[in-house]
Amino acid sequence: MRKLATSPWAIAAAAGLFIAALVVGLGATTFRGSAPVTRVVSAVEHIFVPDPAKLFGKDRLSVLVIGLDYDYDKLDQPTSKAARSDVIMALNLDFKNHRVNELSVPRDMVATMPNGQKAKINQAQSDGGIKESKAVIADWLGIPGFDRYVVMRINTSKDVINAIGGIDVVVKNSDALRGSGKNGPLDYDDNWGHLYVHLKPGLQHLDGERAVGYARFRHDWCSDPCRIMRQQQVVRAIVERITHNQLNTLTHARALLDVVRKDVETDFTTQEQLSAVVALSHLSLRDIRTAQVPYVGSVILPDYGDSIVADESAKQKLVAALLREPAAADVAATRSNASASAVRIRIENGTSVAGLAKRVAGDLRRKGFNVWQVRNAPTDDFAVTRIETGPSAVAASYLVQKALGPTATIVPVAARPADQNGPDMTIVLGRDIVGTNH
Repeated sequence: MRKLATSPWAIAAAAGLFIAALVVGLGATTFRGSAPVTRVVSAVEHIFVPDPAKLFGKDRLSVLVIGLDYDYDKLDQPTSKAARSDVIMALNLDFKNHRVNELSVPRDMVATMPNGQKAKINQAQSDGGIKESKAVIADWLGIPGFDRYVVMRINTSKDVINAIGGIDVVVKNSDALRGSGKNGPLDYDDNWGHLYVHLKPGLQHLDGERAVGYARFRHDWCSDPCRIMRQQQVVRAIVERITHNQLNTLTHARALLDVVRKDVETDFTTQEQLSAVVALSHLSLRDIRTAQVPYVGSVILPDYGDSIVADESAKQKLVAALLREPAAADVAATRSNASASAVRIRIENGTSVAGLAKRVAGDLRRKGFNVWQVRNAPTDDFAVTRIETGPSAVAASYLVQKALGPTATIVPVAARPADQNGPDMTIVLGRDIVGTNH
């Protein structure tokens, strides 16, 4: 079959579907220095905004986010007619605990279609639209289904980023993303696919086009897994821009509303959007947990070519940790038979503060954790501490987070085939931990 051009990816619901409502409806609540404003807005919320648990009949919602692929027509204009899904994200919106969990599914995963045939999972969108996508992806993940969906059209990501005045992203090559080597520039030109990526490594302020180019980039040894990691980087940058620069965001509120009207298709009603926004209005980066389904190998499917096969064991562990009952992982953290000493931990210094990793390692060892290795991260520009945990150490990561402090972000990641004898968990220290008691 003809290979389609890679499209801009979709942004997660907390940073995509609800952006305009969050900006316009709740922006005033973030000016916490003004108590009268906060009290008035809170009173309005209480009177006019329904509680999501009552509105949806539950305190957590399963949402499928699809980003459409596209081709080019005879006029060289992008078109998404009969498009496959270029990006697939399963979200768990936890209103009770104010948390968003996101599990990305690589588009080339082998799945079973309703007719019983094997195909790439993104074919479901082309065959039967969002209805078939919801059914196929839910069955593939082993969950009952999705409560709502969001479809991001071609230019959603670019338009949103431009509407908020661009984002700050630490540009990383695959070596830096995987922690296996030095960072470096990204250079790639694809005239047919209209993709031109020329970015220096390190912290960059990117407009919509360059940010989308960065998120689309997969043309090196890491390919789609690192592309998904870049997508998640940019999602976090959007959330940070929204939550830390409210004045800028309110200034661009009309542009954001236009983006949602033009680029987003969803079965959320306006009332449901507002209710969800209120429930997640104080979302921070540490409240967003992301991961992607890993794979164990590839097969050649007739009509689809090279396709990848999921690591079923890892997939089910990630689904259990991120998409099922929100309390399950917290309970596992306290009831797990695995002690702190049973998990091998690597600590990396992601800052320019000399000796930070050694100091934190000593503190964790005194608390009974098995710190297996201490080293520097590939770059020293991490703002937030990351707890990168493999599928076997998700429960223990909550114990580590408790020891490090609430700003440390738990990031479930796939086990690396080449690192089977390595750590079960990698802690990349960020600037947030400098000056703490560790």
